[in-house]
Amino acid sequence: MGAPFPKPVLGFVAYSGSGKTTLLTRLLPLLKEKGLRPGLIKHAHHGFDPDVPGKDSYRLRKAGAVQTLVSSPRRWALFTEEPEEREPALPELLTRLDPERLDLVLVEGYRGEHIPKIEVHRPELDQPLLAAEVDGVIAVATNAPPRVDIGRTALLDLDRPESVAEFILNRLRDGEL
Repeated sequence: MGAPFPKPVLGFVAYSGSGKTTLLTRLLPLLKEKGLRPGLIKHAHHGFDPDVPGKDSYRLRKAGAVQTLVSSPRRWALFTEEPEEREPALPELLTRLDPERLDLVLVEGYRGEHIPKIEVHRPELDQPLLAAEVDGVIAVATNAPPRVDIGRTALLDLDRPESVAEFILNRLRDGEL
């Protein structure tokens, strides 16, 4: 993955519509309750616009600013326009984070990166398990038993995010992330 990030990085991978974001929104408060400071990187497959049309920052960015930093007393965000369409690599994105403010980085997507990953799997969607073909899957979070053998890969209950949080905390404690 390039130069290692100084904090643990854990990926969440799945087919679209499997519930990665839903699981993460349920996990983040649980991890914070345990005293962790989680960061997050989310991959978007299509062009997206996180800025609200009509707001000053949107208008300034659309007017030609290559970088737009929006700041308030509670948060700040940096929007950077790329001169050409390209997929930033995960190591490049990690350099944008402040490791001094984080204990762990959760990554949604980036299944090809060489990081440990939890697969979110819903058998009712009739998608194959990624664990057999994607490097680094350490656990499968699912709402029903998988239809195929997952070997020694840990099986987690997707409907019990506290058990997924406990799995992550145990891996962190044991130095396995």
